Amino acid sequence: MNPPIRAMILAAGRGERMRPLTDDCPKPLLRVQGKALIDWHVDALARGGFHELVVNTAWLGENISGHLDRLRTISGHGQLLISYSHEGDDFGYALETAGGIARALPLLGDVFWLLAADVFVPGFEFSAEAVSHFIAGDKLAHLWLVPNPPHNPRGDFGLDADGLALNLAANDPAPRHTYSTIGLYRHELFDTLPFGNSPGLAVALAPLLRAAMDRRQVSAELYLGAWTDVGTPARLAELNQPFPN
Repeated sequence: MNPPIRAMILAAGRGERMRPLTDDCPKPLLRVQGKALIDWHVDALARGGFHELVVNTAWLGENISGHLDRLRTISGHGQLLISYSHEGDDFGYALETAGGIARALPLLGDVFWLLAADVFVPGFEFSAEAVSHFIAGDKLAHLWLVPNPPHNPRGDFGLDADGLALNLAANDPAPRHTYSTIGLYRHELFDTLPFGNSPGLAVALAPLLRAAMDRRQVSAELYLGAWTDVGTPARLAELNQPFPN
């Protein structure tokens, strides 16, 4: 991996469903088992050898950058290099997922990790082997899918026996899985958007992924470890329940 692979952590959302918890605390800084959600990702990436991060912000973005800048001073985080894409400062609103990625592309390399700050996936391994395998292939994205949680029973994407992610028709009975928000990406996936997104286009990621799937350009695998989309106060409270003795 030369130059080092960077990781983009999506942290710009308002967290409307988490209100009132997110009225004065950005969602990535909500605490799970005593640690901010985003810190779980930072620690996991560091364990895999990935220390260069790009974080986009909008709602209470200064709180997120202040928290991460303080984290860099803590023992064990001295290698962290963090760049920010402050969508709130630049445009006054969040650019949605693909729009935010396009805005941050000048800070990212040709290949990068992507993950959302508001999922809890404590056992996921960000490995150099996964990156090497992805670089050696020809796909524009590789996604980690998870079993469908109760709040997304129909799932998002299919997965065939050859490891291709599938954009299934609405009436297709084949099983679907939920996108974990974790993936490896090539910048070419976003070539239909202005590099750097200077117009501030708010664009969703799913349509770009579905179009690439139709061209057989997205691979995927199923991740069966613990995973939670921390989308409601109830889910956050459940994660913070004490472990039984």
